[in-house]
Amino acid sequence: MRDQFDDPQTAPKAKEARELAARELEKLQRFLQKIEGRFTDVVQIGIGGSDLGPRALSIALEPYFNKGKRSHFISNVDPDDANGVLSGLDLKKTLVVVVSKSGSTLETLTNEEFVREKMSQMGLNPKEHFVAVTGEKSPMDDPKRYLSSFYIWDFVGGRYSVTSMVGAVSLAFCLGFDAWMEVLHGAHAMDVHAKQAGIGSNLPLQSALLGIWNRNFLHFPTVAIIPYSQALLRFPAHLQQLDMESNGKRIDKTGASCDFVTGPVIWGEPGTNGQHSFYQLIHQGTDIVPLEFIGFRESQRGGDLHIQSTTSQQKLLANLFAQSIALSIGQKSDNPNQLFPGNRPNRILFGEKLTPYSLGALLAYYEHKVTFQGFIWNINSFDQEGVQLGKVLANEMLDVFKGKRGAFPLGEAYMRML
Repeated sequence: MRDQFDDPQTAPKAKEARELAARELEKLQRFLQKIEGRFTDVVQIGIGGSDLGPRALSIALEPYFNKGKRSHFISNVDPDDANGVLSGLDLKKTLVVVVSKSGSTLETLTNEEFVREKMSQMGLNPKEHFVAVTGEKSPMDDPKRYLSSFYIWDFVGGRYSVTSMVGAVSLAFCLGFDAWMEVLHGAHAMDVHAKQAGIGSNLPLQSALLGIWNRNFLHFPTVAIIPYSQALLRFPAHLQQLDMESNGKRIDKTGASCDFVTGPVIWGEPGTNGQHSFYQLIHQGTDIVPLEFIGFRESQRGGDLHIQSTTSQQKLLANLFAQSIALSIGQKSDNPNQLFPGNRPNRILFGEKLTPYSLGALLAYYEHKVTFQGFIWNINSFDQEGVQLGKVLANEMLDVFKGKRGAFPLGEAYMRML
């Protein structure tokens, strides 16, 4: 979606992608105008990249939502997930966005039918509430079942798709079309920076090289991403998928086994909460964990207060800077229990304020960092074969649940636990 501004791309399929992006955005703008006033809530049904990125951005940008608009997400096939979301909604005023590129994702289709049945039980016509985001001509590309359909490219993996229609429909519904375009402008600005800036000033490339140094030369197995912003509560979960599904590979592009380690384990939690959870290990544990802090000069919502001579935002930033210093220089002590070794690698990504524009740039920064690392390792950062085997075996396991004896002996052994 974000390559439609200046600096047109010349990569394969770039012209096709650019035209589709412009067409789908125009369609989305018309659709939002058409349904204005009909719905107060949007529920996005999807899993993986169809959930993590849009959910992270939705939580992060909630203060910018138009008055009366709310977003919700259903991802897990666990019925408690869907029931928990639906229990607090007026379904008459709820728009449902179903996202599956293939149109055949088991969890997503199961949850879709679950919500359709709930609506039917209330005497509602699901077609008047459901929108599809899918590949063109997929099984979900069916005007008889959906109020509207929006298309995504088959060559874009879910973890890179949040700025496509995967994230656009529900986020533009809540933010308004213009604010959604600010997200795209921010992402595009980082795209241009990543493409044009030299190595001395290219932020995502420098981040990629630091990551290579920490992983391949210093042999650190994990990276913690710690946003000192409660709005970025779910952002580490999105980055976890982005990084680990892209670069968690054991073979290179030629099919040869890598004789070096590749993608690290990514995890994180907002500060200052993490300080009272896992920082003990980070400061004094036997494993060294590189940290990437994210912070902002201003709070997002405003309305801060001076308490004991400082604001809450100042206290938040004081903790952020103090942790960076403590990790870097440590503390000497004659008491071994109070010795902090220091020399723990960490860095701070610092911005003025979390806005639609700055969040778009931050999102793209990490996408380019991951992609640059894939180039250096010569691995394919755009496939995810590692998720396929479990899906195949889950379908065989379902045959066991349906009573097909002998179809999957190993599965039958697990059934004895029930």
